[in-house]
Amino acid sequence: MAAYIRNPVLRGFNPDPAICRVGDDYYIATSTFEWFPGCQIHHSRDLRHWQLLGRPLDRVSQLDMKGIPDSCGVWAPCLTYSDDLFYLVYTIVRSFQGVWKDLSNYLVTSTDIQGPWSQPIYLNSSGFDPSLFHDDDGRSWLLNMLVDHRQRKLFGGIVLQEYDKAAQQLLGDPRPIFAGTGHGCTEGPHLYSRNGYYYLLTAEGGTGYEHGMTVARSRSIFGRYEVHPANPLMSSRDTPEAYLQKTGHGGLVRTQNDDWYTSFLTARPLTTRGRCITGRETALERIVWRDDDWPYLASGAQVARQQVEAPDLPDYPFAAKAQRLDFDTPEIDIHFQALRVPLTPDWVNQTERPGYLRIYGRESLSSCFEQSLIARRVQAHATETSTSVQFEPETLQQMAGLVCYYNSAHYHYLHISGDEFGSRTTGKSLRKFINVSTADAGGVSEALPAGLEVTGIDTVYMKADYNGAALQFYFALVPGQWQAIGPVLDGSMLSDDYVQESGTGDFYPAFTGAFVGLCCQDLSGKNRHADFGFFTHQER
Repeated sequence: MAAYIRNPVLRGFNPDPAICRVGDDYYIATSTFEWFPGCQIHHSRDLRHWQLLGRPLDRVSQLDMKGIPDSCGVWAPCLTYSDDLFYLVYTIVRSFQGVWKDLSNYLVTSTDIQGPWSQPIYLNSSGFDPSLFHDDDGRSWLLNMLVDHRQRKLFGGIVLQEYDKAAQQLLGDPRPIFAGTGHGCTEGPHLYSRNGYYYLLTAEGGTGYEHGMTVARSRSIFGRYEVHPANPLMSSRDTPEAYLQKTGHGGLVRTQNDDWYTSFLTARPLTTRGRCITGRETALERIVWRDDDWPYLASGAQVARQQVEAPDLPDYPFAAKAQRLDFDTPEIDIHFQALRVPLTPDWVNQTERPGYLRIYGRESLSSCFEQSLIARRVQAHATETSTSVQFEPETLQQMAGLVCYYNSAHYHYLHISGDEFGSRTTGKSLRKFINVSTADAGGVSEALPAGLEVTGIDTVYMKADYNGAALQFYFALVPGQWQAIGPVLDGSMLSDDYVQESGTGDFYPAFTGAFVGLCCQDLSGKNRHADFGFFTHQER
């Protein structure tokens, strides 16, 4: 029975996939933007089953993101392997509004894919989406798109510069090699060699519904590059009914059996050309080389498929992810990430109170500096997430609970908070309430004018039921006795599409996806903590 790859292979916010094979092992590196640790690396041996292996940018010396805006941070990493060494190049974007783009490109290396990874080597700051190409003659080359601020152009073509691996530095000056095609927005360059040609793979058309993958080739690494006669190699721009949308930005890989595949970015909208709560994801397609020495999709079309013929490799499945976490180990689950800063025991740990995850409150959900929030990706259009919270606020400035989050200006938050002013009029101790807050483009509203009082209740159970665009929160004071709180909310606003639709003025970057997680705030500065008893996440 034939085996198939079912797309997307990396579901939920895994964009800009760079694929790499080392022996029998396949790796894909994807962007993480403001989420820490940085750069996700997934592993496979059959291209069908994938497992999150780790995130190599795990310390501030490699990735300093405190204060960066939403959807900045780690962009489009590229993972390669040469001379028994893994190379990971990546961009840290520090600002992206207006004509000026502040960013830097770095390189880290490791002899082992699981690290430790080196301190970063600074490369340049001329543009984003860097990649390394290791030629057969032993020389290595750095590519990136060039930022051109003139007339708000932004995309100034692709430049190439030699990288000296021994000296760990760039040599000479960058050379422009490709100006792009009429599709525009030329970025995400990757270079390959085959049959005497250099093949340049780029993303064009922007990362939305006009996105596509362009191939050009040259006998010389410096060009002139001629464009594929059937350009683009891949795009869904003319097929709104296709299951996989926004297709483009990826890489090529050759299997042990001389089969070729391309990794690529994609998205699954809730409605035709609608919003994508799972963000930009990763998929695979099979590539064939015709007699003209050009690559084509194996299907003969330009539209990527949901189901693709798998290579003839031994089946290599991984254990299923746990649907329930009981916080009964010292290690925080690998699928959780934080915003901008490391997960350190001073603000989040599973050791101070065994069987609980403890979070110390810090800044608000609007902060770009020190939020106390850990969350995991929403990877399906229907999910159910629940937790239990023990939290005793001492002031109205302390909150904790379950959050569905896109960025610092867009989230839905079921939380416990206090009302110290009520205690002054009643003579009682501080009262405790639960409520739902929604942030939309900077404005924050409460679902219930006064909240629901839960004074004296030790444990509050919380649940988020995400069903397409509909998001409903629930609470329980007795396990299993769920009651809805607040109205059905618009879950689709936690998407790139909504945030970009609602932006005004200069382009506002929105490149991530919906997350669901646990958080605590203490705006008084006293670092009041909350304890979470479990975390369940199920896809339906």
